[in-house]
Amino acid sequence: MLFLQYLKSKNYIGNGGAFGLSSGLGKCTNLSNLTLDLGQNKIDEVGAQRLYFCLVNSTNLSNLALDLGWNKIGVLGLSSGLVMCNNISNLKLYLNFSKISNECASSLGSDLVNCNNLSNLTLDLRGNKIGDEGASGLGSGLGNLTNLSSLILHLQGNQIGEIGASKLGSDLGKCTNLQNLILDLSCNKTGVIGTSGQSSGLANCTNLSNLTLYLSLGYMNQSEQLKIQSKCLKLKKLVFFQTNLSKQQTEKW
Repeated sequence: MLFLQYLKSKNYIGNGGAFGLSSGLGKCTNLSNLTLDLGQNKIDEVGAQRLYFCLVNSTNLSNLALDLGWNKIGVLGLSSGLVMCNNISNLKLYLNFSKISNECASSLGSDLVNCNNLSNLTLDLRGNKIGDEGASGLGSGLGNLTNLSSLILHLQGNQIGEIGASKLGSDLGKCTNLQNLILDLSCNKTGVIGTSGQSSGLANCTNLSNLTLYLSLGYMNQSEQLKIQSKCLKLKKLVFFQTNLSKQQTEKW
């Protein structure tokens, strides 16, 4: 089987449905393309873990889109199923509003290190409980993806501060082949220092041609905003650059 697109969101299949689905998927050893939309299905960390484990046998998987947003994935759900999927080149993982903690985010970063053929990656981690520790752990993993050319990273509405933002930017600066980047850290607690450190790290992505940053407006004056933009504009190959400044505050998330 080369392609499978299965189920839709809001079916409320729960862990029972996730177990049955994972049992079937575990037998599809020749699967190369898989899309699963399981958002808002009342799946918790146990059900999610079973789904990740079923990927262990999918060693030929090259394209994976998995939506588990608005579930209760928690800590154990981000298991090491991705570790064996080292042939994946395109990965879209939606885990927004799924109670992802620091431990979860760090675990995800560690698992992604093994996906060394990744060229296109989308991670939606909005509205979770990721702080500096989780952002740093995630960044450490992403920094090892040397073949990555396109990254969309949504971290809006978490608890990331100055240290986490700076570390994330520094790690992303190691992705020297990165050409397209959308990074959303709005509605966090990054502050001026964190945002400045983040942009300093991104300045090392010398092959970037398209860069979009989502930042919170509340803590930056116009002079500070210009300094951030100035650092990014030093990228010689940059063709498109955009900053979206949000007035939303962290307390709304």
